[in-house]
Amino acid sequence: MEERPWTKKYDPGVPAHIDYPEVPLYQFLEDAARRFPDRPCAIFKGHVITYREMNDLSDRLAAALVDMGVQKGQPVGIFMPNTPQFVMAFYAILKAGGVVVATNPLYTVRELEHQLNDAGVEIMLVMSNFYKKVTDVRTKTKLRRMVVTNIKEYLPGLLRFLFTLTKEKKDGHRVELEEGDVWLQDLLARYKPSDRPKLDIGPEDTALFQYSGGTTGLSKAAIALHRNLVANTLQIRNWMPDLEDGKEVVLMAIPMFHVYGMVAGMSFAVQSGASMVMIPNPRDLKDVLSSIDKYKPTIFPGVPTMYNAINNHPDVLAGKYDLSSIKGCISGSAPLLRETKEKFEALTGGKLVEGYGLSEAPTATHCNPMQGENRPGSIGLPMPDVDCRIVSLDDGVTVLPPGEVGELVIRGPQVMKGYHNMPTETANTLKDGWLYTGDIARMDEDGYFYIVDRKKELIKPGGYQVWPREVEEVIAEHPKVLEVGVAGIPDAYRGETVKAWVVLKPGETATVDEIRAWCKERLAAYKVPTQVEFRDELPKTTVGKILRRELVRQDRERQQAEQAQEGKEV
Repeated sequence: MEERPWTKKYDPGVPAHIDYPEVPLYQFLEDAARRFPDRPCAIFKGHVITYREMNDLSDRLAAALVDMGVQKGQPVGIFMPNTPQFVMAFYAILKAGGVVVATNPLYTVRELEHQLNDAGVEIMLVMSNFYKKVTDVRTKTKLRRMVVTNIKEYLPGLLRFLFTLTKEKKDGHRVELEEGDVWLQDLLARYKPSDRPKLDIGPEDTALFQYSGGTTGLSKAAIALHRNLVANTLQIRNWMPDLEDGKEVVLMAIPMFHVYGMVAGMSFAVQSGASMVMIPNPRDLKDVLSSIDKYKPTIFPGVPTMYNAINNHPDVLAGKYDLSSIKGCISGSAPLLRETKEKFEALTGGKLVEGYGLSEAPTATHCNPMQGENRPGSIGLPMPDVDCRIVSLDDGVTVLPPGEVGELVIRGPQVMKGYHNMPTETANTLKDGWLYTGDIARMDEDGYFYIVDRKKELIKPGGYQVWPREVEEVIAEHPKVLEVGVAGIPDAYRGETVKAWVVLKPGETATVDEIRAWCKERLAAYKVPTQVEFRDELPKTTVGKILRRELVRQDRERQQAEQAQEGKEV
């Protein structure tokens, strides 16, 4: 076993090693239904589904899926936002022996087509307002049947009535099904929980194809086994030893189709018998804030952009919402700035700590201590049973000492089996049992890790090396700046130059010279952006990660359009 200096910095009660049960992931739901049968599992706009009910509903749906022809190891799609139906579908697929393929509902038809074809999805569970989008790709894929659900099915009575009256047709929720497709409620009515066949599903069986967000190019499916997800769920649970099973409330404001929301949110909640408050649209900040005020969540996994938005929301600053129930928040997907952390902790009285994870180790590998020392800029300590190294960028093998910068490589029980149908990518990423993350990092003497940047996003102006993250962190500290993205763009003189895209806080104004002057005081000259563009918003992934690649693409298209216009004028 590798030496693990970081375990000395663990909070009291956090184990260095966990004994992982050899069970399928859905065992956590069955256990919760037995231990906390009447405890709310999902709360959706006031409607409550208990753990007993959720377990029974997923049993019924599993029986239906098996009758529809789902076989062990077969990929089954989910295309819906955070709702009780997502939870039901997720566990039903696993109980039927299937492999979950959860797809982002915001995907375009082209992106959806790629993912369905790559995974080989034949059956999909779909929210009715996305039904047309899926039917548009049907003939170009293997998809043969859909189970369709309407968002109103699990709304409380009055809300359901008002929704039917005012929104259902207008927002595209009322649809006519094509031949062969079926309504979820019709299926559930046909089966009893006891109809579910008891299949032999174990730790080594595949549970999930988790598609990467595509921030580094073509979206790839990481294959997660049941044991990978069981391990990571328990690592996250053990990181917070002060929590009480059956008593916590988790705010589900990160998408459950993303591995972060799926594991650090849903699976963690189910394993600990916590109630999940469903937020179908994480960008609806009013829903997020009113849900905190009403349902008193204790745990709030999220992303820096969301915490930052709450910090700067006028109704929060005016004291209109009670946020004091929040005890613990793990922030992922992007750097958590010290100002964001301190302001959020002051507003809530809870702890906000930065963690790190990736789809290939679904999901968390590092986290700052919930009670102990949080070091500025650090993603924290490796979780129980996780080994980490920093290896040389030159040979990818030489292990570097503390303080030196190289690639972060990881070994642990949550690391994926490989990429679906991509043997070359798998071989490049998994080497001798180690997962090569593509993230450039360093470790300090005590085992705290610091991400420097993505290996592929290094900017090289005139041969120098500039990490976008460093420049972003400097600009983000400017008192007028709300958000910033930095990337390299082509430059005739330097080959590549640094550009910053900046969103200012509401009511603020700034000039390009002002931002560049701020950078000149804090960065070497070659790191200072030569271009600054002010924007109303920045393109992001569904979990709030700023898409640098998309900013570069938009910039290139703008320049091409300008050149074409100049050519016409000449």
